[in-house]
Amino acid sequence: MVVPARSEFHVDFKESDTNAVDALAKISGLSKQRVKMAMQRGAVWLTSGDSCRRIRRAKKALRTGDELDFYYDEKVLLSDPVAPTLIADEGDYSLWFKPCGLLSQGSKWGDHCTVSRWAEQHLSPQRPSFIIHRLDRAATGFILVGHSKKAAAALSSLFQLREIEKRYRVIVHGEFPETPSPTTINIEIDGKASTSHVTRIEFDQPQQRSLLSVHIETGRKHQIRRHLSESGYAVVGDRLYGTGADKEDLQLSACYLAFKCPLSGKLRRYTLADELLPAL
Repeated sequence: MVVPARSEFHVDFKESDTNAVDALAKISGLSKQRVKMAMQRGAVWLTSGDSCRRIRRAKKALRTGDELDFYYDEKVLLSDPVAPTLIADEGDYSLWFKPCGLLSQGSKWGDHCTVSRWAEQHLSPQRPSFIIHRLDRAATGFILVGHSKKAAAALSSLFQLREIEKRYRVIVHGEFPETPSPTTINIEIDGKASTSHVTRIEFDQPQQRSLLSVHIETGRKHQIRRHLSESGYAVVGDRLYGTGADKEDLQLSACYLAFKCPLSGKLRRYTLADELLPAL
């Protein structure tokens, strides 16, 4: 049996004596070893009652009425994650430097190439991981990962209430205006108010590129990239909103986070090291 490179398989358990690996191998035509690999990489979901979650253990006990959903994408599952760098382990949450190409969150097809899954597998002591916020796959910079539902909910609330200060370092095409105070860009994104404050740090005449510091009040999808592109200053390396002619990766990095920790009450400030910042 030839299995398409991207396929979905669904199994309803009528009896409770069948294990997940055997059932999925039978319906998919894949080897048990390949099914186990896919489970470990987050491609198998169990619906039991009102709960739907990933399962990774081959010997997971199943009950009559359970449903397994297997999302097999060979390209996704055979991808190797790019290693992030641990910046700070605060116990209930950790801070990581996300390199270009690593995902903030997974999909139904898998999650092994995400910061959160990497944290689960590599932190000591091991802890569960919960997504708090996102960063574009092509972008680099700080990502917070929660290690308890309480911590994740509390930190997510800070983002929603705009009580976390976020700053980014960006390189754009063109000579961005140099002004005494930051240039404010108010351009709606998907019908929602969006505000970015931009300060020029440096301009390189031969390259015709500007190095910018960006502080955002809102966190819309691709906000910085869209605001700068629509203002006439596309981010270097932006394949989506730029010219597509750049050889570099996206020159956008989340370089600063500051907030009052909702668990300890302490002020936390994190600044990205110079060697990890985009530079002209």
